[in-house]
Amino acid sequence: MDDFRRIADVLAAEITSGRLRPGERLPPQRQFARRHGIAGSTAARVYGELIRRGLAVGEVGRGTFIRAAAPFSEPALAEPARARVDLELNFSMPPEQPALLAESLGGMLRPDVLADALAPMGAAGTPAVREAAAAMLSRPGWIPGPGRLLIAGNGRQAIAAALAALVPAGDRLGVEELTYPLVKGIATRLGITLVPLAMDDHGVLPDAIRSAGPLRAVYLQPTLHNPLGVTMPERRRAEIAATLRELGIHAVEDGIYAFLHEDRPPLAAFAPEHVILVDSLSKRVAPGLTVGFAVTPAAIGDRVASALRSGGWTAPRFAVEAATRWLTDGTVAALREIKRRDAAARQGLVREHLAEFAVEADPQAFHCWWRLPDPWRADTFVAAAARRGIAVTPGAAFTVVTAHAPNAVRLALSAPPPGTLATALATLAALARSVPEDTEVE
Repeated sequence: MDDFRRIADVLAAEITSGRLRPGERLPPQRQFARRHGIAGSTAARVYGELIRRGLAVGEVGRGTFIRAAAPFSEPALAEPARARVDLELNFSMPPEQPALLAESLGGMLRPDVLADALAPMGAAGTPAVREAAAAMLSRPGWIPGPGRLLIAGNGRQAIAAALAALVPAGDRLGVEELTYPLVKGIATRLGITLVPLAMDDHGVLPDAIRSAGPLRAVYLQPTLHNPLGVTMPERRRAEIAATLRELGIHAVEDGIYAFLHEDRPPLAAFAPEHVILVDSLSKRVAPGLTVGFAVTPAAIGDRVASALRSGGWTAPRFAVEAATRWLTDGTVAALREIKRRDAAARQGLVREHLAEFAVEADPQAFHCWWRLPDPWRADTFVAAAARRGIAVTPGAAFTVVTAHAPNAVRLALSAPPPGTLATALATLAALARSVPEDTEVE
């Protein structure tokens, strides 16, 4: 057996027996190496093995700690939280939404209409949904051609199809150093290697793309980045577009939150021949009955359509017909305005209850990024919040390199009723003002 695995087994036994306690900090790797008479590289592999087994967590600038809570049994942000207050998933369901949606769907119950809605359909969808989606996605100075749209079952499936079309198995995809967790799962299943790209306050850095080595494509969230809430200014978008043209690669632009922040054109407007824009109705409407959209460059539209078909990621026609009605009768536009006001109000609650902390948030977003105060660590804070019935997402869920997790949590704000959200934020604020040892006394 490799030396590093044998040493990791010894530490794992100490964790199981309680000799190493949850939250305990392991010594710096150089000190650990001297103590055990091993090379520094071997110590690094020992710590990496503990992280891989879910027994420890590494945090940037702080060290490696024994995990305070069991790792997720399913991918982060994949399923609704079991806690009483879900601040993990963003799914806004305002009270007036069911009535608005029901009114649009009433006519679909006619036998002749229902017969059409239950017929098969391909990746191109229908002319009506392409026209309606193109109008919805339009921005000042940019209107996508309906012929460039493809229809997926949801936004995740549109992302999967775009990545499958662009990046062969075994090849490299650049992503922001903090990225949408489910992209990590998609990449694993497609055999794609993720390469983290450095960011600043304006989003991913063009030089990070150039210096990353050979990339087949990049996946980016230019508007209301998840989890940071960053929105790229137009100048940065133009610089990224120029970089894509310079390197001859494509980008998958995730525009899922852009309906909350539509004051600038998408990245696709700056390099339409190099960008696949992906969006869906899951945030605008509801995750339970949604469709996804991919605006594709003409040269690769057939490849993306083929990936949608072969992956089983095309949309059911019933959902497409429902979406078409919601898009054309003004329902989606009405919900957009309701949800914009709701997001702004919820950010007001964040400012009210977390004003004393290092919270980063766009005032138009449904999420915020909280850099935790000392002596809290994200892993311990998540566990303590869970004991109070509140589910939050640790920064490690968004990292590409798990050993370099930021000491932060993301709060998704859209799911609980406003009163419940306010109480949860007040509870988390009180928790952050305490110290971890205090939380053991219930």
